[in-house]
Amino acid sequence: MEQYKNMFEKIYAWENLLDAYHHAASEKWFRDDVAAFSAHLGENLTDIQNSLIWKTYTVGRYREFYVYEPKKRLVMALNFRDRVVQWAIYLQLNPLLDNQFIYHSYGCRVGKGTTRAADRLQYWMRMADRKPVPWYYLKLDISKYFYRVDHKVLLGILGKKFKGEDDLLWLMDKIINCDHTPFGLPPGLNVDDIPPSERLFEVGMPIGNLTSQLLANVCLNELDQYIKHELRVHCYVRYMDDMVLLHPDKTFLNKCKDLIEEYLNDILHLELNSKTTIGKVSCGITFVGYVIRPTYRKLKRKSLRKMKARIRYIQKEYESGLIDFEDVDNTMQSYFGQMSNFDSYGLRKWITENIAFQRGETRGKGGTT
Repeated sequence: MEQYKNMFEKIYAWENLLDAYHHAASEKWFRDDVAAFSAHLGENLTDIQNSLIWKTYTVGRYREFYVYEPKKRLVMALNFRDRVVQWAIYLQLNPLLDNQFIYHSYGCRVGKGTTRAADRLQYWMRMADRKPVPWYYLKLDISKYFYRVDHKVLLGILGKKFKGEDDLLWLMDKIINCDHTPFGLPPGLNVDDIPPSERLFEVGMPIGNLTSQLLANVCLNELDQYIKHELRVHCYVRYMDDMVLLHPDKTFLNKCKDLIEEYLNDILHLELNSKTTIGKVSCGITFVGYVIRPTYRKLKRKSLRKMKARIRYIQKEYESGLIDFEDVDNTMQSYFGQMSNFDSYGLRKWITENIAFQRGETRGKGGTT
């Protein structure tokens, strides 16, 4: 395994901290905390640098809130100073770690994303659909992944990749094993099921941390390598904790399921959830927000209902004078852009027939409002 040297020094280097500041502040210059930090930029960056050099750095308190798209999640946000540190780490570690990931891992990576993940899976499905024998898929989903990542396992993986980099591992331990905020949930429970005082310290990563996105891929890359090199599955795609394997032998996929589950349980200390299924490729696969078939894909029904509801809401806001036509146009063009990624004839027709803005009109690709 390739080893890297002097990573900690590169993280606290002045040029890297300044670059991290610009990334953290991008498109947020108007915010009070960013403005306050920027007003004394040199002093604040020096303070961060010294706290890292002398190992006095501690992670600040998290601000907690919920997001409800695509499902309810607990998000933990750090103050601006800590976000600069997160970016300083990310800028140095991400290029090195990303090079080790398999090509068909699409979550939280530059140049990847849900659309490319769906494109790749559909490409393989079309290929499989042309075969003389039916192909099958194994769809895997890890139970409460971000809330169940084992800290010892994660630090062990980092320790192997950055052997001898004790200062770097100290910093990552500070972030992963936060001494004042637990991130984890007991198996099978949701964030609503227990009070914050009963969350677990030894597992979990905060959704909202930049480093959490990177470390989530670092952990599951171990599984990716196992599937590709030990199980030798060619048609395998992953978007974060959502994974799909394709193969003409259903028995082989059942065996893969058992071996993957064993690997997750014994090596990564994770579990599959009840959404894990095996089915025929020709029947379609639900993946990254789409229902994908070999010849077409459409938006999931739940997502379609939410999009229609949002468009109706925009119409009401516009008619009430709460937003202007430019806001409407920008939003609708964004939706039309999304529609280019799936078969949206029915949705475009619904917009044309049901949505009208009385004081103007805007046209998107194949649709009118």
